[in-house]
Amino acid sequence: MINQKLIIAASGGGPVPPPVELSLWVWGYNFVGNLALGDFIPRKSPVQIGSLTDWDEIVITNTLAATLKTDGTLWTWGDNQFGDLGLGDINQRISPVQVGSLTDWSKTSVGYHHTITTKTDGTLWTWGYNQYYGELGLGDTSNRSSPVQVGSLTNWDKVSAGFYHSKAIKTDGTLWTWGRNDYGQLGLGNTSNKSSPVQVGSLTNWNKISGSYSSAAIKTDGTLWTWGKNDHYQLGLEDITHRSSPVQVESLTDWDKVTVSGYFMLATQIV
Repeated sequence: MINQKLIIAASGGGPVPPPVELSLWVWGYNFVGNLALGDFIPRKSPVQIGSLTDWDEIVITNTLAATLKTDGTLWTWGDNQFGDLGLGDINQRISPVQVGSLTDWSKTSVGYHHTITTKTDGTLWTWGYNQYYGELGLGDTSNRSSPVQVGSLTNWDKVSAGFYHSKAIKTDGTLWTWGRNDYGQLGLGNTSNKSSPVQVGSLTNWNKISGSYSSAAIKTDGTLWTWGKNDHYQLGLEDITHRSSPVQVESLTDWDKVTVSGYFMLATQIV
């Protein structure tokens, strides 16, 4: 149990709160073991996964999940028919399994049967489905069942895996995309697929990114930009015209976070 007394910072900066222990809970549909409870039984109410309290970041799709623990390890489970879980095979998992033995994973995102992750050293790694579209960013269309590094750069920061495509922001604020692009979801001004990362424009003020069939991003100035598929007004641009380049949503400068689903988006605004 964590000592509830405040810990005095070694730097002399004053008291800081103790670390938070986080347990992991799941519920709902369980058709591929995606609840990680060791079975395929759906749950009508929250059930705790094991008894560990060191879970940190969690990301999910309909068929798979990935979580980071506070010790920097990465764990996955669920459907694995294309190597989605990064475990070196295509066997389904119904309980959390650690991806390798490394403890330097930093940020992760899961898309439609593929995963994109960064390490603390700024390298970028991908695995899973890659056929036809090249969403792994490895310059080809071969599936991977284990993590593979994308290039050799060490300045990758934030990542988002969408529907057969991927996006990432570097520490220099540049935005890069690759994979499927039939609706212009890569933001490159065209509808050609890309199997390697390509920079979106030349701006260096991209801050947050999210995507599914469509894409959305927030810049450091608090403006919100969207592009890609738009058949249900999901780009927020008052029409149903697809966009192949980022377009600003209104003129506000106080957008904070954005999340993209298949047919709609959610964003928070600073008030």
